Amino acid sequence: MAITITDECINCGACEPECPNNAIYEGGIEWRFSDGTGLTGQVEGKNGTTADADEEVEPKSMDVYYIVTDKCTECKGFHDEPQCAAVCPVDCCVDDPDFRESDEALLEKKEFLHLD
Repeated sequence: MAITITDECINCGACEPECPNNAIYEGGIEWRFSDGTGLTGQVEGKNGTTADADEEVEPKSMDVYYIVTDKCTECKGFHDEPQCAAVCPVDCCVDDPDFRESDEALLEKKEFLHLD
């Protein structure tokens, strides 16, 4: 599964620099597949988003930090636990019930994001 940020987010920003996939963005900020990854050209995300890797994609949230599901691997292959949840002072980084993925799928996504 992926992690999501709930509306209880206080916009402290503690989570953003902890993400090894650069999957966390401030509310209202557009995201790109290429941000913090090795992706180039036309990309089809593991959860269905298709875009040029350098194309700006509409933010998922305008008000609070958000996590791009197509880039979230729950830190598999990097850390033992999701770092956003570990540093969040209000515990608003939680499992996203709408996106369930196995550990194997999360590791495959990590490899997809970071191929050089």
